[in-house]
Amino acid sequence: MEPSRRKFLAKVGMAAAPALLRSQAGRPQASGKVRIGIVGGGFGTTFQWHEHPDCQVTAVADRRADRRDRLSSTYRCPRVYHELEELIRDPEVEAVGVFTPAPDHVAHAVAAMQAGKDVLSAVPAAMTLEECQRLLETVKKTGRTYMMAETGYYHPEVMTCREWRRQGRFGTIFYSEAEYFHDLGGRRARQYGLMYDRDGQPTWRFGLPPLRYITHCSGPVVSVTGERLVEVAALGWGEDHETLRQNQYGNRFVNSVALFKTSGGNSSRIAVHWSIATPSAERASFYGAELVFQDPMPGGQAAMVGQPGRKMEPWKPESHWERLPEPLRHGSGHKGSHPFLTHEFVRALVERRAPAIDIHEALAFTVPGIIADRSAHEGGRWLRVPDFGRAGA
Repeated sequence: MEPSRRKFLAKVGMAAAPALLRSQAGRPQASGKVRIGIVGGGFGTTFQWHEHPDCQVTAVADRRADRRDRLSSTYRCPRVYHELEELIRDPEVEAVGVFTPAPDHVAHAVAAMQAGKDVLSAVPAAMTLEECQRLLETVKKTGRTYMMAETGYYHPEVMTCREWRRQGRFGTIFYSEAEYFHDLGGRRARQYGLMYDRDGQPTWRFGLPPLRYITHCSGPVVSVTGERLVEVAALGWGEDHETLRQNQYGNRFVNSVALFKTSGGNSSRIAVHWSIATPSAERASFYGAELVFQDPMPGGQAAMVGQPGRKMEPWKPESHWERLPEPLRHGSGHKGSHPFLTHEFVRALVERRAPAIDIHEALAFTVPGIIADRSAHEGGRWLRVPDFGRAGA
């Protein structure tokens, strides 16, 4: 663990005074704006908080000067902090966007909620089952809103498939599959600058077990089928791969494939690969008795839709922009998902309701990957996936 991370955990781990800190911030009124602070000047600069009519960026933070400058410039925000712990003490900040390295998500989200802030966190929600439990308990104890920023949930085709399932058009979805290909292998990893920082040192992504980063696949599968992933057997590949040497996770695999049983007794295959000779891809397909949706492989021509007695036909992409306020109706990263994530979090706070990807859905997307990774490291043994419940249950 890095010294700075250890120092932060010692300061804010579970030792804050929640009751005192919670009094510093309240939820916005129905007609007010959400005052948000953004932490993390990499991924954190790619959202539309400054464009949303119900939101304003009140403060930003990052330890690196260049990233602080990028945050301040992107969101036109002059109030700049060096540390998350400084930002969450600011009484003007009501909510926090946590876009820090994945191993820090729980510590940072917990600290922010204990300080009376609502939280949007980058994926995954947590890295271990113990962290999942801690996160859930903090949400319940503090009463704060938590949302996970899973981009796959708001891919256009996933939004369309969710509507089709709710309308009953699929019939029974008896099989689904999802794949996340992000080639970070070998020497190419240094070119991409994700597994190594600007000084050539390994980042948190170095050695990261592929299935611990499952949410780009599990998010679409769980949200479209409406089922939970309840059992899993997984296999991994790449034990001699150079990106696995002495990694902090004790991980042996650079690519992994998992087969899940769903709560409805159906099947789902999920693959996450860090070393693959194909362009990056995020795709999900759903096979029902009455309707089939097939997302193309990298390089494919178009998504296809099939129905009994008819030929497969190309799917005409839908933007779903009618769901967004006018200023947010534009392209963004991850298939245009960022404005939808921005809007959902802001409106959930303004309307004082649970967000679409609340703590229960976030854990339903995250936990299957933790258990699948364990299965892969145990030679593909079938394991039960713990259920952290649903909202209102």
